[in-house]
Amino acid sequence: MWRHLWIRLLIFVVSAQALASGQDTLTAYVLSGDTMMTKELPEVQVMPKPRTAFKNRRERKYYGRLIRDVKKTLPYAKLAGGLMVEVNDSLQKIEGKKEQDDFLKTMEKELFAEYESALRKMTIRQGRLLIKLVDRECQITSYEVVKIYRGGFSAFFWQGIAKLFGNDLKSVYAPYGEDALIEEVVLLVEAGVI
Repeated sequence: MWRHLWIRLLIFVVSAQALASGQDTLTAYVLSGDTMMTKELPEVQVMPKPRTAFKNRRERKYYGRLIRDVKKTLPYAKLAGGLMVEVNDSLQKIEGKKEQDDFLKTMEKELFAEYESALRKMTIRQGRLLIKLVDRECQITSYEVVKIYRGGFSAFFWQGIAKLFGNDLKSVYAPYGEDALIEEVVLLVEAGVI
C-alpha cells in the first residue's frame, strides 16, 4: 500500500514540475498493474565530429578539398532536386505532349541562361561529385534524369561525353559504402558545423 502511495506521489510531483516549467505534459498509463510514465523527447540529430586527425598531409588536403567541393556543389544538387519536383508537378498539369515539350525547352533555356557559366567553371572532380549528389537528392542517377527529360539518345550521348572526361552519369550514391566520407561532409555542411 505504501509503495503505491509513494508512486502516486512521485507521479504527481513529476507531473506538477513538468506543468510548472511549461514543458509538455507527461503521460501515464497502467500496464500489468504497473504505472508507466512517458514523455515525448525532442528530436536529436547525431552528427559525426569533423575530422581533425589525419594519417598524412595528403589525406588532410583531400579532406579540405572535399569540404570545399561539397560546399560548392551541394546547393546545385539541392536545386536540381527541388526543380525536378516543380517540373514534374507542372508537367502533370500540362495537357498534350507538344505543350510539355515546349515547357521543357523553355525551362532548359532558362536554366542554361542562369547556371551554365557557374557549372562550366567547376572542375572535373566537382562534376563527379555533383553527379553523385544529384543522385543523393533526386533518388535517381543523372543518366536517368537526362533520359526522362531529353530521351534515351540524349542520355546515351551525354553518357559518352561524360566517359570521355572520366565521369559516369550512371554512378550511384552509396552513403554507407564508397561515399561514406562524402556523406559525412554533407551532413556536417548541412548542419552548419563546417
